[in-house]
Amino acid sequence: MLFSAQELLIFALAALVLVLTPGPNMVYCVSRSLTQGPRAGLVSLGGVVLGFLVHLLAAALGLTALLAAVPLAFDAIRYAGAAYLLWMAWQAVKPGGAAPFEARSLPHDGPRTLFLMGFMTNLLNPKVAMFYLSFFPQFLHPERGQLLLQSLTLGSVQIATSAVVNALLILCAARVAVFLNRNAAWMRAQRYFMGTVLGLLALRLLTEKKAAA
Repeated sequence: MLFSAQELLIFALAALVLVLTPGPNMVYCVSRSLTQGPRAGLVSLGGVVLGFLVHLLAAALGLTALLAAVPLAFDAIRYAGAAYLLWMAWQAVKPGGAAPFEARSLPHDGPRTLFLMGFMTNLLNPKVAMFYLSFFPQFLHPERGQLLLQSLTLGSVQIATSAVVNALLILCAARVAVFLNRNAAWMRAQRYFMGTVLGLLALRLLTEKKAAA
């Protein structure tokens, strides 16, 4: 058995927290929903999901090969990943960050352009690749073998979580924007909560004692 139900649940919850941390994908999809309607946002999300699949395959194949070839690679990825998660935590709590539900002036594009822009927004975002390399090692078990299948399983959970959450945000974008504009304190509390969780994930990664086989 690659993962227990409890392990998958913990991973899904952690992925949920990270998905709710505002980033380029959320900003783009929500902005499209606010300017062109929910359908445009969902088409854009389709492109984002395809970008996730490309990143997942690249990370899964590369991570598997690296862990198999270099015994110390797990620790190297672990420390680099912890540093990245700490950087993300700072980005979440620092003042002056862009609000994802702020309406932006964007041109009205057709479905093909919306899909392609969503795909490119994700594909050209180095944060996504770093996310897979920093987040996955916390849940991989080299001693269980089948690292590629483990990575693909975790990636599928993460992509499904991201797709569902972003779809809900797209469908509710207008109402959420009004709520946040009236409740700035809630947005600040959310940002500090996200930063705290990301910091705890980094701490867990730093204290992880698992060694690559």
